[in-house]
Amino acid sequence: MEYDHFEEDSYIKAKQKVKKIKRFYGHLISYIFVIPFLAFINYSTFWGFQWFWFPAFGWGLGLVIHAFMVFGYINDWEDKKIREIMEKDKL
Repeated sequence: MEYDHFEEDSYIKAKQKVKKIKRFYGHLISYIFVIPFLAFINYSTFWGFQWFWFPAFGWGLGLVIHAFMVFGYINDWEDKKIREIMEKDKL
């Protein structure tokens, strides 16, 4: 009985992880297409001031932070804390 509950929780957690990964890759693909388009607009209008770097760096930083969150570098402490609380509840 307890094993089924654990399996169901694992399935839900894995499904959420896959959804986060898909969302990250969607953002990455958007970045890859939009930033060169902005650079083209900047180049075709006035290349003297290259303003496309601002959204490229800002969005790129957000993308890096998103990648750290999705691939577990930032949220690692959350999982550790959840396990710690679950272990305390068992005792």
